[in-house]
Amino acid sequence: MGDNNMVAAGYDILTFDGFLKHWTTERPDWAALSQDNAHFTYAQLEERTAKIATMLLGLGLKKGDRVAWIGKNSDLYFALFYGAARVGIVMAPIGWRLAPAEWSYIAKDTGARVLFAGQGFEAGVQALGDQTATVERVIGEDEARQMIDAAPRAPFDAAGADDAALQLYTSGTTGNPKGAVLSNRNLFALRKNAAEEEHAYSKWDDDEVVLIAMPCAHIGGTGLGIMALVSGLPALVQAEFTPDSVFDGIEKGGATRLFIVPAALQMMVNHPRCRDVDYSRLKYILYGAAPIPLELLRQCMDVFSAEFIQVYGMTETTGTICMLPPEDHDPNGNKRMRSAGKPLPGVELRVVDGAGNDVPVGDVGEIWTRSSNNMLGYWNLPDATKGTVAEGGWIKTGDAGYLDEDGYMYIHDRVKDMIITGGENVYPAEVESAIYGHPDILEVAVIGVPNEKWGEAVKAVCVPKPGAQVDSESVIAWARARIAGFKVPRSVDIIAALPRNASGKILRKDLRAPYWAGYDRQVN
Repeated sequence: MGDNNMVAAGYDILTFDGFLKHWTTERPDWAALSQDNAHFTYAQLEERTAKIATMLLGLGLKKGDRVAWIGKNSDLYFALFYGAARVGIVMAPIGWRLAPAEWSYIAKDTGARVLFAGQGFEAGVQALGDQTATVERVIGEDEARQMIDAAPRAPFDAAGADDAALQLYTSGTTGNPKGAVLSNRNLFALRKNAAEEEHAYSKWDDDEVVLIAMPCAHIGGTGLGIMALVSGLPALVQAEFTPDSVFDGIEKGGATRLFIVPAALQMMVNHPRCRDVDYSRLKYILYGAAPIPLELLRQCMDVFSAEFIQVYGMTETTGTICMLPPEDHDPNGNKRMRSAGKPLPGVELRVVDGAGNDVPVGDVGEIWTRSSNNMLGYWNLPDATKGTVAEGGWIKTGDAGYLDEDGYMYIHDRVKDMIITGGENVYPAEVESAIYGHPDILEVAVIGVPNEKWGEAVKAVCVPKPGAQVDSESVIAWARARIAGFKVPRSVDIIAALPRNASGKILRKDLRAPYWAGYDRQVN
């Protein structure tokens, strides 16, 4: 099968059940999913996921129920996710790097009846299950594999295109994460548009291998696994990102494309092994969450034999909605490299003012998007859903930017106060909530400041209580005990009072301004 047919193959299929059946018929003996010493062909993956569906139904779960995974990336996670999705049971992966209090909030919010624990996480997840009312069963990785092997295969009613399949948690403006509910259609429908266009993003050759190194609790991890499945190609799963594991995946695993954040690329380029690796099979490096610094692009183009594709999107848009193709990546720099690219086929973009009216080309406003990728909504949060999804089905991205005359989108600032550090989204409200309660602090505001390695770094600006002295290290330690490490402030400033407007709202822009002086945009 040549690659033009391959792109078109199955583009009308809109469910996990449909894709697994399709590739089992088309290419039963092709590699589908592998990690370390575990390898499954498409026929084996179809059989395994059917047994998982039977197993989950046998545990009393039904369509619309949630199950959660806490652990690193695993072939088991992907098999459980696909098997659950075949019968409309929704997988909610929870980030293993989160603090226990954050695990607890998300597990309770999902209402999950079964928690799956990845290798090494069994004790923590069991403790979580014991204190979460909805959880009926905690199943560790070894036990899950035994249960699947022993499960029969029985007929089941397959889920439909508009049934929910995946619930990914995104950092919350209010301090709590929100579960973005994604349907089968959200995950698959854009392919049909891409199949009709010559796009680097959608050109897949028969010999490709997709490397999954980003965390499965993010769309950048799970989404890449789904891209491999829809294309009938092997997904090579790695427990977590390390430069060595990615080098091995490229050299020994034959990986041809991967998704990575610029901070991780920088770690790879600076690694002593980097220039000794054989990159001859590597075709595409997809990156996102931050633009690539020009000097880093030069180093990467010098070392890797790959082409670079910048992708822009968010959890609520099921990942990528804009792409900057390889031909716009110039080691000498160009205007377009400052953009997030052009919308994918089937994606609409608008730039609007505060009243929701379109602004002229080149003017800055909030970016809104509409496509089959837009989420069903936030789990059990109708008001938050209404706040993000405007009339007509447009998602408000929270990014301020503009479109040029050629349709390229430029991110200028964030309407929301979100910070992106090393590819992880952090909302100030989450960090502020963690710091409030510190015995010496009266008030705190959290901002993102430029950081060469991570893109942006989290900074806390604190006002001491009368007569108190605030010690920066104690603030950092206080936060670390309550939130994930990547959310903890890297620096603390002490000031006498926070700047506020007439209605008492903290003016974060004023706090941010001195750190961003000399930058041509307010995101890094």
